[in-house]
Amino acid sequence: MKAVIVGAGIGGLAAAYDLARDGAEVTILEAADYVGGLSSGFKDPLWEWTVERFYHHWFASDAHMLGLIEELGWSDKVLFPRPLTAVYYDESFYPLDSAMAVLRFRGLPFIDRLRLGMGIAYLRFVARWESLEKYTAHDWLQRWVGRRAYRILWEPLLIGKFDKYYKQVNMAWFWARVKARTPSLGTYEGGFQAFMDAFADRLREMGVDIRLRSSVERIEPSPTGSLIVRSKEDALEVERCLVTTSPAQLAEMAPALPKAYLEQLLGLKSMGAVVMIMALKHRLSTAGIYWHNMSKEAGFPFLSLVEHTNFLSPEFFGGEHIVYVGDYLDIDHEYFQLTKDQLLERFLPSLARMNPDFNADWIRETWLFRSRYAQPIPPLNHSAAIPDIHTPLPGLWFASMSQVYPWDRGTNYAVEIARRAARGMISEQE
Repeated sequence: MKAVIVGAGIGGLAAAYDLARDGAEVTILEAADYVGGLSSGFKDPLWEWTVERFYHHWFASDAHMLGLIEELGWSDKVLFPRPLTAVYYDESFYPLDSAMAVLRFRGLPFIDRLRLGMGIAYLRFVARWESLEKYTAHDWLQRWVGRRAYRILWEPLLIGKFDKYYKQVNMAWFWARVKARTPSLGTYEGGFQAFMDAFADRLREMGVDIRLRSSVERIEPSPTGSLIVRSKEDALEVERCLVTTSPAQLAEMAPALPKAYLEQLLGLKSMGAVVMIMALKHRLSTAGIYWHNMSKEAGFPFLSLVEHTNFLSPEFFGGEHIVYVGDYLDIDHEYFQLTKDQLLERFLPSLARMNPDFNADWIRETWLFRSRYAQPIPPLNHSAAIPDIHTPLPGLWFASMSQVYPWDRGTNYAVEIARRAARGMISEQE
């Protein structure tokens, strides 16, 4: 089998691995000049390790991702620290990543804390997502966890992540966050990019042709029943093609898809992401917190503040302290047009709120990354709207983070859906 994979993110690499092991002749076409997609990283000359462009970690429950690493023989390079995560309330941050932390949270009366704990336990151990997707998270949480707990803890999260769409998000999405996430968080020795580069090298050894800076313009059926995948540089005729980009990009690439499938693709909504990374001379969080869930209602201009070096040692980054500030936004939001310096001016006052000793002289360098496709929006009964991974165009497959529902986007589910598509491609060929 000759196969093309569009996109060299972790999903595309995982599918290529399975196809190549089955004997397929695989070519990966990637528009960027690096592999890794949304989980890629970069390296400053002062650092020993890479830093992800968009903050990433693994959960201990990420069986598909960790299983792939075990297959590759690199499990000894996976690290699982236990960092602190916290939510903002009344000018302070409180950890809520354990039952005892919930019981100690002073922002709610004790009876509300018990109710909150019972609600989380129900979601984690009893509930099934199929029965929850007909309710919005906004309505379900207020009814069963309580209005006060919802207003203080969960509404800021929903507003921050989904903005004007927050009342439309179904409860199955929230269930998935409670069900699968763990307090222990993992990474790879050297950073995610070190893993991606090593994986790409392994694929090249297996005969996979990885072509960077190769943007796909069109995928169309050929008269012989195969597919023609056209990039600016070449036109490849193959039996199978797997696309791992956004739904809108697939619709643009493959206009020959039936109208009903194209409408499904274009009907899927998502949020973009804007992330600024700063290299600081000093630690920002005096409490040593890694992940801060912020409140826009309290005046913070971003959803998350992540101090990467409260997760991993600053010694891997030349002694510098690496801080992310990030947000999920509509792609027409002004953050997609403002320059890096303009955004930094917006963010600086909030850094001083985090640490009164902070001043702009602490910042050695900043980096800004933006993606127009970062967080799918799942409305009520979303399962009925998801396009099948086997498209109606013969030989064309599609595996994206918009199809991993009810699970949230992440490398674990990108690996699962891409490997499922690869198995389908192999079975179809036999």
